[in-house]
Amino acid sequence: MDRYLCLFLFLFLTLFVEMRGGRDECMTSNGCGDQGPLIRFPFHLKHQPHHCGYPGFELSCTENNQTMLDLPVSVKLLVKKIVYKSREIIVQDPDNCLARQLRNLNLAASPFHFKFERDFILFNCSSDKTESSRFQSIPCLSIPGNPVYAVSSSRYVQYTDLSSCRRLYNASAPGNRDYGDYMFNGSAFSLKWSKSICGSCPEGGKICRLKKSNSREPETECIKGAIFGFFLLMLVIVVAYRVYSSNKVERDNRVKVKKFLEDYETLKPSRYSYADIKRITSQFKDKLGEGGYGTVYKGKLSDEVFVAVKILNNSQGNGEEFINEVATMGTIHHVNIVRLVGFCADRFERALIYEYLPNESLEKFIFSKVVKNYSLNWKKLQEIAIGIAKGIEYLHQGCDQRILHFDIKPHNILLDHNFNPKISDFGLAKLCSKEQSAVSMTIVRGTMGYIAPEVLSRNFGNVSYKSDVYSFGMLLLEMVGGRKNIDVSVESTSQVYFPEWIYNHLDIGEELHIRIKEEGDVEIAKKLAIVGLSCIQWCPVDRPSMKIVVQMLEGEGDKLTMPPNPFASTVPTNLSKPGRVFQQELAIISELE
Repeated sequence: MDRYLCLFLFLFLTLFVEMRGGRDECMTSNGCGDQGPLIRFPFHLKHQPHHCGYPGFELSCTENNQTMLDLPVSVKLLVKKIVYKSREIIVQDPDNCLARQLRNLNLAASPFHFKFERDFILFNCSSDKTESSRFQSIPCLSIPGNPVYAVSSSRYVQYTDLSSCRRLYNASAPGNRDYGDYMFNGSAFSLKWSKSICGSCPEGGKICRLKKSNSREPETECIKGAIFGFFLLMLVIVVAYRVYSSNKVERDNRVKVKKFLEDYETLKPSRYSYADIKRITSQFKDKLGEGGYGTVYKGKLSDEVFVAVKILNNSQGNGEEFINEVATMGTIHHVNIVRLVGFCADRFERALIYEYLPNESLEKFIFSKVVKNYSLNWKKLQEIAIGIAKGIEYLHQGCDQRILHFDIKPHNILLDHNFNPKISDFGLAKLCSKEQSAVSMTIVRGTMGYIAPEVLSRNFGNVSYKSDVYSFGMLLLEMVGGRKNIDVSVESTSQVYFPEWIYNHLDIGEELHIRIKEEGDVEIAKKLAIVGLSCIQWCPVDRPSMKIVVQMLEGEGDKLTMPPNPFASTVPTNLSKPGRVFQQELAIISELE
């Protein structure tokens, strides 16, 4: 044990004794790194005791040692500087797109307010407009052909050319002394806190902290703390020396990890040019697949990070599917949902860049006679089913807005190197509020064989998140049977509907002897079948939510009961049970583009 470590222990023990003696245990800090802002009361870091800071002034550290201000509704801003004398904190949006966060920002629930504040209205337009002092472009929210603009306030809307524009939302933005100049993008701006919390503590050479009391309103107190500045300085010197004197292997490992994280940083999708796409795919050398949507190529961002690049057909649609994928998947981070690494919108060329999954789609393993016999046993099929269900549950309940996929099928379930499932292809997805139960649509979305009855005809009920539950049920039954539920190659219609065959066998107590090899396979197959049949009930309100589906799949199979026969009557005259009116169960709302 060298002398520096001994000095560190001595200072630590001294500080501990001082703290135990009733003095200050809240040390002033240089933020999350050597170059970070000075942090003292009323601010405090998450790892410090609560009385070290005032309510609402909590800061956190990122993996890159950046200091973040935590505001209500999960809004985080990068802290550049704190000026305690003028009660002012200089912050910046970490993604250089403040306009994206302003919709959720609610300063009324925090002690802060903008130093200079302007009201604005955001508009999405289908053509470029000439900017003015009251009409400002928001590049970070815009995509080619659909620019986003901000109008300084509602009273100037009538004087502004807003033809071909759609109103998004109202909010307030930080500005400066020049009228109409907003800090929407990468500029830093000031937040003020008006209340003088600590009184004359700093001027008196004392430390301010939260007083421990039973009062509803927080109270502060002043304590002597000059000695702790010296201790803190000594601790910083010792820790800095220990970090600097770390051995070369440790430093090399840190550099390697940092480089990998920089290469693998996909917290938000990055935009690439078409030249970048050609470089990433080595001039489209390795084709993975092709379909009506376009062609998928294998690519490489670095020596350790592989990706799948989907080149979209220019002739497909009006760009809605491309916008859906980027807007929806760019905000999703879940282990069972494929990650969107980046996108390309370069003139007429459009492409989507995903994480690369070596085992391709689930369809390959449950329908192909070549690979199904040795790759996926029943235990693995059950794990895959649970993973898919958790991914759909996250889309329905885990995001700020409910995401309806509308195209759940084996082809859109990709498998990683450990056969963990990931939901892909959000081109048909729709967003709706969690408080609402249904979504109105003007066209049919999905793939025949997986589309819920209410999507094809409103006589069956309203379209809602239960439509995804139906599609998942059809997928489960295909996993059980190892074949498509509707086989168009079979001429006799009495032979093509496999789910009804499953129900009839289970209803009379017969076992499903489908590819059964080991003891326990029968119970897994039966469980997957019962859950699948529960999900494809014709009446949407009779289908379970995905949260219940996950519980059923993770529970004991012998505790499941057979659901009602979904094939007893498929005539959409009166789907509700006696005494229950279906149309009262779900309220129609407008879809959110």
